[in-house]
Amino acid sequence: MQHQAYQPVLPCVNKYLQYRWDKNCYEMHRSKVKSAKPTINTTPPKTYGHLLVKFKKRQLEEERVSRIERENQMLLDKMSHIMQTSGGVDCRHDYVKKSLGSEKRQLELLRIAKENQWILQRLSTCRPRYSVHVWHEQWLKNLELMENIGRYPRLYTAQRSSLPPISADRHGKVENKKYARNEDERSANTRNEMKKNDEKTKSEYKVTSEDEA
Repeated sequence: MQHQAYQPVLPCVNKYLQYRWDKNCYEMHRSKVKSAKPTINTTPPKTYGHLLVKFKKRQLEEERVSRIERENQMLLDKMSHIMQTSGGVDCRHDYVKKSLGSEKRQLELLRIAKENQWILQRLSTCRPRYSVHVWHEQWLKNLELMENIGRYPRLYTAQRSSLPPISADRHGKVENKKYARNEDERSANTRNEMKKNDEKTKSEYKVTSEDEA
């Protein structure tokens, strides 16, 4: 009676036959789906015994434990020997400190000391190439040339800062003129004094040069 309620997708002559055919096709499809194999391998990888057990690590651990036990046994034997005897410790030694490069270092120090003495001797016996007396004479000549060429005396720059301000009135102008005259007289006096001082220095220098000769 199920074929009577069945509605096929395509038009057909007999609903019963079409129902049987569609049912067989569906069952074949279900069986194929159940028996289908996956295209991707999802099985776990193969395990190897030597990677899980790690025999080398176990061997190293056993060797370490055996070494520790051997050292402990040696320490126990030493302690028992000390307990049975007086347990004296001989820490005396006749070792003398030696250095492989001591002789070479001493020779190097001697060489450096000789070189330093040689340099000191050269510096002490070295004569200067420049003469201080010649410099002094040149400086005196330069002073004379500066006095002859210069428009104002050498102390003019120092005295210029002490000049009074010039006023705009006539009385101020007259006072400034008087002050300028006085300053000229003072500059002439200072120039004469400087010449006298230079002559004195020249005479003293000549006397000292004669005494040294």
